[in-house]
Amino acid sequence: MDLLKVSQATDIGLVRELNEDSILVGPKDVFVVADGMGGHVAGEIASHIFTATVENKLSSENTNLDQDGLRYLVVDGNEAIFECTKENPERSGMGTTATLLHIEDNSAFWAHVGDSRLYRLRDGNLKQITNDHTYVAELLANGSISADEAKVHPNKNMLLRAVGVDPVVEVDTGELTLNDGDVFLICSDGLTNMVTLPDIQATLEAEDCQDKAEALVERAKAGGGLDNISAIVVEYNEK
Repeated sequence: MDLLKVSQATDIGLVRELNEDSILVGPKDVFVVADGMGGHVAGEIASHIFTATVENKLSSENTNLDQDGLRYLVVDGNEAIFECTKENPERSGMGTTATLLHIEDNSAFWAHVGDSRLYRLRDGNLKQITNDHTYVAELLANGSISADEAKVHPNKNMLLRAVGVDPVVEVDTGELTLNDGDVFLICSDGLTNMVTLPDIQATLEAEDCQDKAEALVERAKAGGGLDNISAIVVEYNEK
């Protein structure tokens, strides 16, 4: 029988007054990180609307959870947030990132909007699976700036795509074949902005670490904790 070991953690960090992140370890092996945006309180509301919508859909429907199924979950969450904004104009512009992972048999399906991230650790190689939907990521992709310049760019956090801001959302999706020992990390940028990739990988590889998500959050706080921090770690073993 396939075995998943899952750890999860979210933290307000050391600077922010609210935790605008929302995470879900849901039914049917669906895992979600959402990082809210849009002014005081509104970001927190947007991320919670999103995860609540996903959880309700998973609990109430016989949902197909391949790439298209996950895309529809994001679209449903987008509609729920956008409708809330129409009913509450003071929350105009609120939205959230959304990164979803579903494990089924020997496949991993994912869907993604924004700059939260999905990583896979396999055979000593930590790979970012998703692409950031940010202004700086676009500049980096077209060669306008270097990787070092991207790290300190003043518009580093400017999103080009988010859930709930517009009536229609474009969603990236994908499918991966699982290997024994694969480890997946879904996280908000409050982790990746505070912890280097080698340190993230070292934590994921630590055999004596019983709660890897919490350990990653603690690393981010030790690095400054300037933002909310969220992580879900999913370890896959064919045993």
